[in-house]
Amino acid sequence: MIGKIKKGSGFKGCVNYVLDKEQAALLHAEGVLAESKHDIIRSFCMQTEMNPGLKKPVGHIALSYSVVDAPKLTDEKMIQLAQEYMREMKITDTQYIIVRHQDREHPHVHIVFNRIDNNGKTISDSNDMYRNEQVCKKLKEKHGLYFAKGKEHVKQYRLREPDKTKYEIYTAIKTEIGKSRNWQQLQKQLAEKGIGFQFKYKGQTDDIQGVSFFKGEYTFKGSEIDRNFSFSKLDKYFGDAGLTVAGSNKQMITAQVQERVINKSDNSLLAGLGGLFSVSSSPVDETPDNPDLRKKKKKKKRQFKL
Repeated sequence: MIGKIKKGSGFKGCVNYVLDKEQAALLHAEGVLAESKHDIIRSFCMQTEMNPGLKKPVGHIALSYSVVDAPKLTDEKMIQLAQEYMREMKITDTQYIIVRHQDREHPHVHIVFNRIDNNGKTISDSNDMYRNEQVCKKLKEKHGLYFAKGKEHVKQYRLREPDKTKYEIYTAIKTEIGKSRNWQQLQKQLAEKGIGFQFKYKGQTDDIQGVSFFKGEYTFKGSEIDRNFSFSKLDKYFGDAGLTVAGSNKQMITAQVQERVINKSDNSLLAGLGGLFSVSSSPVDETPDNPDLRKKKKKKKRQFKL
């Protein structure tokens, strides 16, 4: 089970998207007139007038499931899961529709909801990406849904941006990490594949608190690509590293890395990272639908230079 959250400003485009798909089925509607698309859109728009200051009142969530779970995912079960998901995400007392799509081999539904509730208050989206992850995990455990354990069998040809680029970066890091003894070598190996990375610093200090990887116009935090690609876990893999500033303007960063040769004694470390750097891994066949496009953030960060 995977949840993809998106917010927008216009209900017309979102409602048309979810209902115009071939074999799209409206499973449930709450708080809206559902005789036609026009009625649904008008119902949503009328409620937005209660809080005209909210620029993005449209909530859109795609809930996707593994094909392994397809036999148990009847329309009724999909409605139940969607409603439980919304309650856990504190999306309550508002208008929504649940639409099932059949254009992918994996079962999935789309939830369109009004971020302005029935009392005119805004439904908070604070930390919604983190809460989404936790809620999906909770519902998978509760309902005995399939738990994916790896990324090796993702159907890459079906991915759209930015997921396509994210998966390319994931594959490259996974391939090159075992060939690199330090950050410098990883940087060199990734650069050959058109991938770079930059560190995030704490305030105006030289303390590193994160790392982001970029390719083309897209940038992702290491932990967004994979939990094991956070700065702390990669740095632990390489060994202790100290970073010093060269020059008073703090623009030239020099990495002083204590190199550790990776040999057989390091196998325990690799295994400790969930087998991420091993060749074999369990497959994932949960391919999310309609992922949220995200452009590269134009944020000034000091780059890791060698």
